[in-house]
Amino acid sequence: MIVIKLGGSVITDKSSYRTFRKSVVSRLCREIKESGKDVIVVHGAGSFGHILAKENRLNDGFKDEKQIDAVARVCYDTRELSSMVVECLIEAGIPAISVPTGSCFYMEDRKLKIDDDYIIKSMLGKGIMPVMFGDVVQDKKLGFAICSGDQIVEILSDRLDAERVIFVSDIDGLYTSDPKSDPDSKLIPTVDKDTLNKIDTRTSVDDVTGGVREKMVTMLRMCNSKRDCILVNGTVQGRLLSLLKGEEVPCTRAKSE
Repeated sequence: MIVIKLGGSVITDKSSYRTFRKSVVSRLCREIKESGKDVIVVHGAGSFGHILAKENRLNDGFKDEKQIDAVARVCYDTRELSSMVVECLIEAGIPAISVPTGSCFYMEDRKLKIDDDYIIKSMLGKGIMPVMFGDVVQDKKLGFAICSGDQIVEILSDRLDAERVIFVSDIDGLYTSDPKSDPDSKLIPTVDKDTLNKIDTRTSVDDVTGGVREKMVTMLRMCNSKRDCILVNGTVQGRLLSLLKGEEVPCTRAKSE
């Protein structure tokens, strides 16, 4: 099993509210189908979630009733985004169903938890791809909190014993600095904890779930001798397909200690 995280930076324009990149998502879904691999897809919320979540401080938990309208709006928007992603998967020939994260998971002080994975495994057993996504999830301590797609990926990878995890972003991998603002930045093909601590991973785009640094921390925590974790550019045509086929492509691989 391969777990693929389609990042919000790839499937949406994260700087523009509710901007879906259908042509990019459709192509990525076709590449997944063409690979013939056993895959499950998780996607980020992008501009359908991060902008309003940050404006209304939803990741701080329930503070006042003024946040409730924003919670409802973000949940509506992320579900609509997921429906768009699922439509692209179905058009590519992959039977998929959007599964709201809060229907299977809950949080406790922002830590994502699941008591029963029956729904997910039952769907997979029938040849249906359950598609989960970053969302507002009920939190036993905070009332609610933001669940990132990366958190979902981490749990699913363990529950499904994934052999590989691929994070699809809008950059070739991890760089020595932000490649969008620094032309001298260099791609880091392999990263470990020491490497990550030495580089600048700040970003100018609003992201309530930690951005590239948190992604790399998650990747390093997830990888082991039986599972590799890779960050790859999904905006380049054929890059994901080549990676799934086992070909060498520009990317960053997390190295376990």
